[in-house]
Amino acid sequence: MAPVTDKQVRKLREEMAKHGVLEIAAMKADMHRNTARKYLNTSKFPSDLKLPREWRTRTDPFAEDWAAITERLTDAPELEAKHMFWDLMRLRPGIYQEGQLRTFQRRVQVWQAHHGIDKEVFFPQEHIPGEAMQTDFTWATELEVTIQGEEFPHMLCHMVLPWSNWNYATVSQSESMLALRNGIASALVQLGRVPQWHQTDNSTAATHRITGKEDAELETPEKELTGDCYGQKTREFNTEYLAVVRHYGMEPRTIGIGQSNQNGDVEASNNALKRRLKQHLLSRGSRDFPSVEAWEGWVQDICRMVNVRRKRVAEELAAMAPLRVEAFSEFDELRTKVTEESILVVKRNIYSVPPRLIGQQVRVRIYEMRLEVWHAGRRILDLPRLLGKNNCRIDYRHIIDALLRKTGAFARYRHRQALFPSPVWHQALAALEKALGQRKGEVDYLRLLHLAANTLECDVEAALVLLMEEGAVPEADQVKALLGIEKPAEVPAIEPLKVDLTEFDGLLTDSLAEAV
Repeated sequence: MAPVTDKQVRKLREEMAKHGVLEIAAMKADMHRNTARKYLNTSKFPSDLKLPREWRTRTDPFAEDWAAITERLTDAPELEAKHMFWDLMRLRPGIYQEGQLRTFQRRVQVWQAHHGIDKEVFFPQEHIPGEAMQTDFTWATELEVTIQGEEFPHMLCHMVLPWSNWNYATVSQSESMLALRNGIASALVQLGRVPQWHQTDNSTAATHRITGKEDAELETPEKELTGDCYGQKTREFNTEYLAVVRHYGMEPRTIGIGQSNQNGDVEASNNALKRRLKQHLLSRGSRDFPSVEAWEGWVQDICRMVNVRRKRVAEELAAMAPLRVEAFSEFDELRTKVTEESILVVKRNIYSVPPRLIGQQVRVRIYEMRLEVWHAGRRILDLPRLLGKNNCRIDYRHIIDALLRKTGAFARYRHRQALFPSPVWHQALAALEKALGQRKGEVDYLRLLHLAANTLECDVEAALVLLMEEGAVPEADQVKALLGIEKPAEVPAIEPLKVDLTEFDGLLTDSLAEAV
């Protein structure tokens, strides 16, 4: 017979309260009247009367080694049960089987609950409307977005209002100050309001150098320390970051070092944002975009669409101060001189420019994704920005005319590798050198680059592939023929001019006669 449950006893007592007849109440509760009488004589339920089992139904397979196991757990509480079990099998071959792993893990789990070290306690925080905006960077490479068919590894600078979950994002290449500055400005312009605090993690864009207790005690106005969510002093704020935050009337705030959970709202929203974008990309049917600006605008449209449905946004906006300042400049600017190599050095990276600018002082505006070169008040050049240091971007279109005048410089040019747009061009040079010799092959290769600079690189590359597949030498004249480019008209041969000096003597004689 099945054991009586708490539900049956509860039904029994309800029936007895109605009519007080034991037999009827026992029948409706589906139990024997003797059993019903037992539970009516006590105020407890069956679950209260059940005694805990203190005996084992089978022999403890780890009894012989359990003392040594607990000793190891006491000395090193961070040991994992799985690792300990495999180690036990190695030390005691033939005694333990792989099928006992789960049993061992349960035993270790019970021991850790009774005798192990205390685990970290998380304290959920209450957010105040309009109090803070959290900002974080997250990699978006997993979305597999391409720009005009090419891979586009990048990050999203993600801003979140924790109370209402309003969010916004901008595209960036790295966790730089320029990216942070652009993200903050874009988000605040969208809001039209300003929260009291701006909160980030301890990224190098906002903070630097861990500060010791001695430095904290000697705090001065010139050295402002960060404070995390709990008022702990951690790192120093960067001067530029302070200028940006206070330009908008906010106060800076960060999290404790290694305490990413204190930035938990934006951290959790990062994954939610990327999942949402992935679903919209699947619905779109394509992950390719014509430009970075088009991709960023698409992301921001998705954010706006979701923000409209968040009911608490209006209440949060009402609690914030209105935005009353102009946007902080989204670029850095420096003055530099174009070297005789026709290059600019910007933040330890090298960029080529047209040779007509050699020796000129130019202003370079440094944005997160690009550079603008200005001269005499006019923007004359846009360049993609390089990440890191000691990188170079040499555009063969800038220097090919000069190389054709000094073809000998190509062989040992410091940035020679940048003059190969793709592996096809390496193959073309190798084929030319094999057929024409190194010197003539290099000259003809430069003619190919010159042709690509004045037509379309993709057309020239396609012609090179076709010629090499046919086993022909990819000379510049052959490529021109494939592209339908006519050779320049030949200059007709002209006989050298023969001068008869006796005619000049006659002119001189006539002039003297007239004078007399």
